[in-house]
Amino acid sequence: MKKTTLYILCLLTTFCLLPGCDSGFDEINVNKTQPIALDPAFLLNNAIIQSSFPLEAVVFEIPIVQQIVTPFGGVLGGGNYNQDNKPRNGANWVRYYQAVTKSLVSVLDATQADDKKTNLYHSARILRAFATMILTDSYGDVPYAEAGQGFIAGLALPKYDSQESIYKDILKELDEASAALDATKPLVTTDVLYGGNIPSWKAFGYSLMLRAAMRLSKVDQTLAQQYVTKAVTGGVIQTNAGGAVVRHSTAYNNGIGAFVNGPEANNYYLAGPFVDYLKSNNDPRLKAISVRYVGAKSGPNQTAATANTDPAVQIGMPMGYDNGTIIARATADGLASFYDYSQLDRTRLGKIDAPCFLVTNAQTKLLLAEAVVRNWTSGDAAVLYSDAIRAHMVEMTQSSASSTIPTADIDAYIAAHPLDAGNALRDINTQYWVATFLNGPEAFANFRRSGFPALTKNPYPAQEITTGDFVRKLTYPDTELGINVANVQEAITRQGGNKLDTRVWWDKQ
Repeated sequence: MKKTTLYILCLLTTFCLLPGCDSGFDEINVNKTQPIALDPAFLLNNAIIQSSFPLEAVVFEIPIVQQIVTPFGGVLGGGNYNQDNKPRNGANWVRYYQAVTKSLVSVLDATQADDKKTNLYHSARILRAFATMILTDSYGDVPYAEAGQGFIAGLALPKYDSQESIYKDILKELDEASAALDATKPLVTTDVLYGGNIPSWKAFGYSLMLRAAMRLSKVDQTLAQQYVTKAVTGGVIQTNAGGAVVRHSTAYNNGIGAFVNGPEANNYYLAGPFVDYLKSNNDPRLKAISVRYVGAKSGPNQTAATANTDPAVQIGMPMGYDNGTIIARATADGLASFYDYSQLDRTRLGKIDAPCFLVTNAQTKLLLAEAVVRNWTSGDAAVLYSDAIRAHMVEMTQSSASSTIPTADIDAYIAAHPLDAGNALRDINTQYWVATFLNGPEAFANFRRSGFPALTKNPYPAQEITTGDFVRKLTYPDTELGINVANVQEAITRQGGNKLDTRVWWDKQ
């Protein structure tokens, strides 16, 4: 029986080696419903959507700049305690390197030689510059030239580039890509950022160039001025409608909104320094941003019936407390409990479908105002300053109609708060702090660059910083420390350590 079976198998094998035996074999083994490649336009949209800030911004960057804080530690510890927190310190890495950069490098690889997809190619270059800025501002030296090349070129362990070289190439990329966008060529009308509108993409690119150029104000003023001039000449964002905004829905949530509306709804509060600044200046944005559940003694007490948005009753949670020590402080502040402090209104700016503002008209005008003060471009800094404040106040409506600020209130605030020429950099960058509320990466970066607002050191005792008063960067995620060992160690050595108080290249004292 065994011989017979073997004989039959041999016959079948011999027969299948004859010409024509494999007819239709390839077709049978092809899955006709499974795509073998993704349309690069879809990859661009994936990158745009993923560019929305991750929830960990309220763990690190936003508490560092003292806008939102929690008294709780453990998985929520970070900027509130000046404490490293793994793996949450890797959120920007996962989002902007493993997701956004990976998708965009694939777009660039698929379109760079296709004359019909030049606008897609150059749009991807601009968005990649945006993502790379967040990465390098967060961690310092990061993979750049070899980033995202694992599948394309087999570079599983990319080398790290210096931040100086990265920024210089980002500026070059933004210059070339913004100029090369061409409305006479095929448009990517499906893109979810601008719908293929070339003037809008150009303005986004030049506004990002302005932001990148201003980042060099302490390390290379000549290069900074050169690219400020290029950005102004190219044409930056001029209206709120032209801002780079990621739209969310109840199906695709804003990360921060989902976080503060979920299990952490009762754990995060507006920080004292932020509320105090808005309140002391009679800033109408406080009413648009905040809510206080007056008399709340617990999370369940934070109900619509106790919600109060009146600026006069808002009290921000002070920095430097944990869930044990905040109880006595709340009592000293005359509150029912720490649940009685003011919060980001989860039904308005903090709702799950709130838009995410990447680069805005207000932010751009403030940077232009600073450039004018530095004599890097022409214009009226005072007008740009007041126009920026107005733009940000009007922008509130995009998040929620109930956050709309009456025109009369805007006019009154602007009239009472003109730019102080003797303290122009202070005023401009303090307003930038307000205009980047909920944009944790940018607020953190500009605070380090400009030194404003003039915040007081977080007094929490268990700090992991040994030099200076503030966190200066995020540490590298454990995945890199455990896998890409040689390259990440070279970067750490070059920068002077993998610590919270290590300064990145452009952040000079």
